[in-house]
Amino acid sequence: MIATAAVALLSACAVAEVDFQGEGEGFVGPGVPVRAALETPSVGTAGEDAADDPAIWTSASPVTVNGVTTSGFVAGTDKKSGLYVYGLDGAILQFLPEGLLNNVDALEGLSVGGRPQVVLGASDRTPGKSGVALYLFDPAGTGDNAVRPWGDIATDVVEPYGFCLARRGGEIHAVLVGHEGEVRQFVLTADAAGRPAAREVRRFDIGTISEGCATDEATDALYLAEENVGLWRYRLDPAAGPERTLVQGIARDILIADAEGLTVIADGAARYLIGSSQGDSAFPVWRIDGAAPVYKGRFVVAEGTVDKVTGTDGVAAFGGPVGAFPEGLVVVQDDVNDVGTQNFKYIDWRDIRTALGLQADR
Repeated sequence: MIATAAVALLSACAVAEVDFQGEGEGFVGPGVPVRAALETPSVGTAGEDAADDPAIWTSASPVTVNGVTTSGFVAGTDKKSGLYVYGLDGAILQFLPEGLLNNVDALEGLSVGGRPQVVLGASDRTPGKSGVALYLFDPAGTGDNAVRPWGDIATDVVEPYGFCLARRGGEIHAVLVGHEGEVRQFVLTADAAGRPAAREVRRFDIGTISEGCATDEATDALYLAEENVGLWRYRLDPAAGPERTLVQGIARDILIADAEGLTVIADGAARYLIGSSQGDSAFPVWRIDGAAPVYKGRFVVAEGTVDKVTGTDGVAAFGGPVGAFPEGLVVVQDDVNDVGTQNFKYIDWRDIRTALGLQADR
């Protein structure tokens, strides 16, 4: 009841931009420390803000990516040049030089030409495109099977920024967030010729610069981060329109501007939302399977055999067995990598759960 009342109070308050920034590049705010288990190679674009957002997909049976047998992959954007596909060991499996891709997500459950596919989507800022770039991966493919371009969703959004996919009943939904807070929600299908088809089902404005996007079908929730305002919960149901609740405003030692990536992880019956507090290089966590989100604390990625994470941007999580991670994997972007350019760090979910004293409810 207390948590529900707190959320209701926040939604009733006037909401304005707040600019609680960190103390400069490399600053890490308070949070329980965890350590990354491994990292990817640096992205190819040197000397610039390039690595941005990851997505995780895993399979119950082995799949083939460019001749390599694996149980899944991590997709990660270099927003200056394209899309990387990494193994669950961090090795590069594939690079697609697709242009200015910002946020990426992956979801299975789409049938194309009678074959089950994994669909990947990325917000695409490449001049002349301005929409969502789409890709497919065939889990049953062999040999040189790999992630392949599929098409795009053209939109009127001037600068595509955030992006996430969602399953809603039997539908696949794609949610695009524009730099200035424009939101476009589509139902994604394949036509008779196997080409992508997208039907817009909702549009609204968040208000100001926004990016982070995550969904939770079980609670009909769409979470969006307004970078200098806070974390909002909308309904995933398009009929709900712009109705929303403020989960957390920008606040020192909880969520600092810029509020960036968002992701949901299922841990048994429990589900958690992880955010990216870029201003102080920390990750706030909320439990979201109850009547209202409940804040559970923050973690930071400290120095270990892999360097610490600072200036973090995108974040992705997947619960259950993921390669060498038996109960879940969290992947985060690292802005200031110790060697080379920006990259992505892999963290064992069990370490985060233990550090924050979370319950798996298995």
